Amino acid sequence: MIHDEKAKIHFRKALSSDAASISSVVYESFAEYRSQYTAEAFHKTCPTSEQVLERMKEGPIWVVLLNGKIVGTVSVVESDEGLYIRGMAVLPEARGRGIGRLILEEMQGFAVTKGHGRLILGTTPFLLRAINLYKHFGFRRCRRRPIDYFGTRIFMMEKRRIKGQHR
Repeated sequence: MIHDEKAKIHFRKALSSDAASISSVVYESFAEYRSQYTAEAFHKTCPTSEQVLERMKEGPIWVVLLNGKIVGTVSVVESDEGLYIRGMAVLPEARGRGIGRLILEEMQGFAVTKGHGRLILGTTPFLLRAINLYKHFGFRRCRRRPIDYFGTRIFMMEKRRIKGQHR
């Protein structure tokens, strides 16, 4: 458990040398929910370091460091529909420090600089803490039907008219 109240949080783009740490952060962040995923959905949710490197070719990935240790990550894919956020994870021992909100603020800023007026993400109904964070940040559930993600139900959330965009 990290207790240092003067902890330094730093957000930066991931390097290829971060791939193993990113893979580990995602795995550790979702491990407590493993029993609620199908085996295949959990495997797809938690990329290996090789898969992280492949994702880096599909869109940028960032890491959050707490006192120099990678404790969070997020990746995005740009599309005509908006900026799709995926692979967002924060280690359990680093939660409660505003890191999730920092990640969403950074992604919103990135979306604005890229000209996107919409943020999109997918989540499972059992990730209640994450869903509450998304709602507080202005995300709303899309009207689309839930998606069967390798046997695990996922629904989409979006934030429209993000800061800096006028539509």
